[in-house]
Amino acid sequence: MGTVDDLLTQLDPADRAAVERLYDVAREVVPEAEQGTGYGMPALVYRGKPLISVMRAKKHIGVYPFSPAAVSAVAESLGAHPGIGIDKGTIRFQPEHPLPDDAVRALVRARKEQIEG
Repeated sequence: MGTVDDLLTQLDPADRAAVERLYDVAREVVPEAEQGTGYGMPALVYRGKPLISVMRAKKHIGVYPFSPAAVSAVAESLGAHPGIGIDKGTIRFQPEHPLPDDAVRALVRARKEQIEG
């Protein structure tokens, strides 16, 4: 896999808009994040550690903050939203049911705090 920019160029327009929006929100929270990889996936990286990856899977768009604790930090706020699925370290959604920006900000802040230790 290449960079976040490479990933975005390969997506269809609806998916690209949804994925790009999440990366844009993450960059608002952590403007010093850089493009890189985490576990082989294009990701934003902060202080040398993967911050967040957002990728199109076969049946959903997956958000991977590389931290079950970060997912847990926002799970309750996302539980009431239709079309959003939550697992231990992943949040899944469809472009027509996007994640709320506030939840994405909270997710990225939680992961940033973990990285900062």
